[in-house]
Amino acid sequence: MNVVLYVLLGLITFCVVALLLTPDLFRPSPEAQRILDVVTSTRVDRRTIGDKERVQDKLVGIATKLRVRVGLAEDPNLKAKLVAAGIHSSNSVDIYFAAQFLAPLGGAVVGSLLHSASLFWVVALGGVGYLTPDLWLKRKTSSRRNRIRKSLPDALDLMVICVDAGLGLDQALIRIGQELGTSHPDIAEEFTQVNLEQRAGRPRLEAWKNLADRSEIEEFTSFVSMLTQTDRFGTPIIRALSRFSEDIRMKRRQRAEEAAAKTKIKIIFPLVLCIFPCIFIVLLAPALLSIVGGLGGGGGIGIGQ
Repeated sequence: MNVVLYVLLGLITFCVVALLLTPDLFRPSPEAQRILDVVTSTRVDRRTIGDKERVQDKLVGIATKLRVRVGLAEDPNLKAKLVAAGIHSSNSVDIYFAAQFLAPLGGAVVGSLLHSASLFWVVALGGVGYLTPDLWLKRKTSSRRNRIRKSLPDALDLMVICVDAGLGLDQALIRIGQELGTSHPDIAEEFTQVNLEQRAGRPRLEAWKNLADRSEIEEFTSFVSMLTQTDRFGTPIIRALSRFSEDIRMKRRQRAEEAAAKTKIKIIFPLVLCIFPCIFIVLLAPALLSIVGGLGGGGGIGIGQ
């Protein structure tokens, strides 16, 4: 019994001494302490989550569970469409699926509230709600492509200036992304993506080819072909960029001239439907009123006689 008591007392004494000596034994070295002081942040890591974000997270969670329950896998084509529209969020597919699921339900509910022909309105508004997310995505993608196409000549001119100043093509991309971040954020985002892919180890031509496939813009496809020929035949990059920039500006000028020529045809419809009737009314109405008045007065005199 005394042996057990002595063993317990010794174990307790050892634990107490170990606890007292632990801070000194496991204290980091001065070098490690300096590194910890640098990387440790004293800022309180707290973020206020608003009601809108809570509702969005709940809807996304419901859509994710529903998609998993139904057995629908993530569509890579849909992910590519969202990226082409400039939507890079990690839960963008779930949000789009939630919109496609909730919009027809909302349209059906609104249609059921109508008293006249409620079945027709339920089906019609439900179909409109189902097609609305797809139409919105196509419109957003088309608008972003037009903005990138309009900003491409300016980006190429800036690239020519950077390369002519002695920067490499990769460093020129970084500089262009910084300069065009405010005026042309879409093309600056695409150039930043190309730079990140190259930093990750992807070859330059493959990164540019991914940009052409992602944006589906003819000018980027031509640019990738130009880079491929320059790399294959050893043509100076500054000469190829200058020539390509001139071609892009000429194409933009031709598109502007084409749009200006189309306005002559497009203006016929509002001219005939809206302006000509007003002109006819202003010009012919007084004459018609005079003729009607004259015929009415003459007819009255003839009847009286």
